[in-house]
Amino acid sequence: MNIELDKSVNQSTQMAFAVIEAMADRGEPVAVSDLARQIGVSKVRAFRFLRTLLSLGYVLQDPETEKYRLSYKLYHLGQALADSTDILREARPVMIELRDLTGFTVSFSQMEPDGMRILDMVRTIQPVAIVTRPGALLDFHSSAQGKVALAFGGAKLGEGSLREWTAETPTDRNAIGVEIQKVRERGWAEAPNQTLQGVTAVSAPVFDMTENFIATLTIAGPTGVIGTPPANRFVDALMMSARKFSTNLGNTELPK
Repeated sequence: MNIELDKSVNQSTQMAFAVIEAMADRGEPVAVSDLARQIGVSKVRAFRFLRTLLSLGYVLQDPETEKYRLSYKLYHLGQALADSTDILREARPVMIELRDLTGFTVSFSQMEPDGMRILDMVRTIQPVAIVTRPGALLDFHSSAQGKVALAFGGAKLGEGSLREWTAETPTDRNAIGVEIQKVRERGWAEAPNQTLQGVTAVSAPVFDMTENFIATLTIAGPTGVIGTPPANRFVDALMMSARKFSTNLGNTELPK
């Protein structure tokens, strides 16, 4: 097959994926010359892309035959995407139920090295607008989600000063450490006015069937409505939903 490149987008990226797709279709180790003929490019060009993919870990080379094959890195990426999609599908009805129980916007987040990524959100109409959107990355120290990750997910605060989002953002590491211990003991975290002024978030952990922390469920709304500390009825609804979500994922070890 000869590759027809779209000149309106990055051609190197197109070619890299063409190499990957051709190798996947082939299903066996391939020599540079054979791959070059298959995709209709010069041997030098095919070699250059193979070496780039090799350096990134997506391709392996047999030292004896010098042929190339795809590594399992692509498989793991695909599996991670499938797992994330399944989790989001499982999360959605629980989030809607929690939104209806509390009247607050509900979000689902997962941990990344530098913070908590909001992957989905079920909104409700509130007097204070929740401007955070899916895709946003929240700091560990200033978000309820991040504090849960610090308590249950092994997250670590980065080096250097901590960003002060509002006048109430915690930036003292010792004080944060004390708070994280409380989060660990009670099972939930709050962040009143700490990322957005006038907005409080309350977050609880979600665990998978192996009892590993994998995500957070969070309610967010006006601080004056949720309360500081948050009203028991809101915390109870959040914890119930987080437990339900964890149970749906196969976790049977959480307290009722």
